Amino acid sequence: MPDAVNMLTASPLFLTEPEIRRGIELLFFGYGQLTRSIDAALNEHGLGRAHQRALYFIARRPNLSIGELLGLLAITKQSLGRVLTELSARGLVESRPGDRDRRQRLLRLTPEGVAIEGRLFDALNARMAQAYSHAGQEAVGGFWGVLEGLVPARDRGKL
Repeated sequence: MPDAVNMLTASPLFLTEPEIRRGIELLFFGYGQLTRSIDAALNEHGLGRAHQRALYFIARRPNLSIGELLGLLAITKQSLGRVLTELSARGLVESRPGDRDRRQRLLRLTPEGVAIEGRLFDALNARMAQAYSHAGQEAVGGFWGVLEGLVPARDRGKL
C-alpha cells in the first residue's frame, strides 16, 4: 500500500495547478527511473533507448511494417533508418518483403534480438510490478486511465 504520509489526494471537483505540476513531475521522474533501470543492459550491448523502443514494438508485433513502426515511435524516417541499420547489422532484427506489396518491409526479431529484448523487458517488468504493487490494484486502472487520456483518441487504437 502507498505510504499515507507521501500521498497527495486530488481535489474532488478540479485539479489545481500544484496538483497538475505534481502529476507532470511524477510522470517525468517516474519515466526517468523506469528507463534508467535498463541503461546498464543497453550499454552492455552498445545500444541506446531508441534501439530498445524499436526492439520492444517489433517484439510485440512481429511482421510490423517500417511505416507502422514509424507511426508508433513518432520519429523521422532518418532516425528510424539509423536505428534499424544498427539493429540489423548486429543481427537483432531482420526484415522481409511484404506478402502483398514486395516493396513493404516487415520486421522481426532474430533469436538474439528476442533474447536481448526479453532481458530488457524483464528489467522493466520488475520495476513496473514493484510500482504497481506499491500503489495497489485500484490505482493501476486509474493510472492507465490517466495515461490513455494523454494519448489522442485517434492514436489509442495503436495501443
